[in-house]
Amino acid sequence: MQFTYFGHSCFMVESDGLKFLFDPFITGNPLATHINIKAIEADYILVSHAHRAHTEDLDRLAAQTGATVIATYEVIAKAQQVQKFHAMNYGACTFDFGEVRMVPALHSSAFPDGTYGGSAGGFILKLPQGNFYYSGDTGLTTDMQLIPKYYAQLKFAVLPIGGNFTMNVDGAIIASKFIECDKIIGVHYNTFEYIKIDTKQAVEKFAAAGKELILLNAGDTITM
Repeated sequence: MQFTYFGHSCFMVESDGLKFLFDPFITGNPLATHINIKAIEADYILVSHAHRAHTEDLDRLAAQTGATVIATYEVIAKAQQVQKFHAMNYGACTFDFGEVRMVPALHSSAFPDGTYGGSAGGFILKLPQGNFYYSGDTGLTTDMQLIPKYYAQLKFAVLPIGGNFTMNVDGAIIASKFIECDKIIGVHYNTFEYIKIDTKQAVEKFAAAGKELILLNAGDTITM
């Protein structure tokens, strides 16, 4: 399983020949100025909520890749170039590749013009190579304690750590305990002034809690 980070909360997971792209935000992303958006491929695009920094390139990449978009009905209905889609809300669905469960996120969701974007959420993917959780933008919520009841083992989890709009580092450590996962990839930090953090201190705090925090530069790919 390969994980590629594109900055902010945009990333790709490749598993068994399929490419899952999350929260497409390359254009206007100050961490991704060196990323060639024309080279991005995807079989599925998953969108956690409607905010611009998570949907900026949804139309473009849906058209470019021909990917199936998995998101709330409201996000899909607003898009102009999405031809293949699967609308979801909080619940689970079986696909050819495995299972996707959409879970609650404690966050707002609206488009740049102020129209309603549906519920904010996160996703758990159950794949043959392992299960992982992407929380989306969220504050800490006790609902996360339900996740181990659905999936006994997570290979890794992707959590926001920048604070202000989402959990900060301390909140993400508690979240990692709620979901019973020791390997965390941090996102939603250092993109803008509001969410700048001390990355060295963040890694040290996770280590002190017996957890591993993985922080990547945009464009980095690692094997999970």
